[in-house]
Amino acid sequence: MSTEPTNNEMDEAQETEKPPTFLQILASTLAAAFGVQSNKARERDFKYGSIKVYATAGIIFTTIFVISLIFIVKQILKSAGA
Repeated sequence: MSTEPTNNEMDEAQETEKPPTFLQILASTLAAAFGVQSNKARERDFKYGSIKVYATAGIIFTTIFVISLIFIVKQILKSAGA
């Protein structure tokens, strides 16, 4: 048996050695909000990610989420006649 990595394994290794892209940061932020993330993504985030980027993404996501909830509640109360 050969111990050399296959092409697929090499592609995965190269992919995880790059800093996360914008979409990967967004996906990690959403996964953190729901409390679910793959081990591979978590390892990538901790190894190559920047705390500043993830903190900023988390603050932006939380702000948008809270504003959305306020808007939805106001619309429901408005339609209920309150």
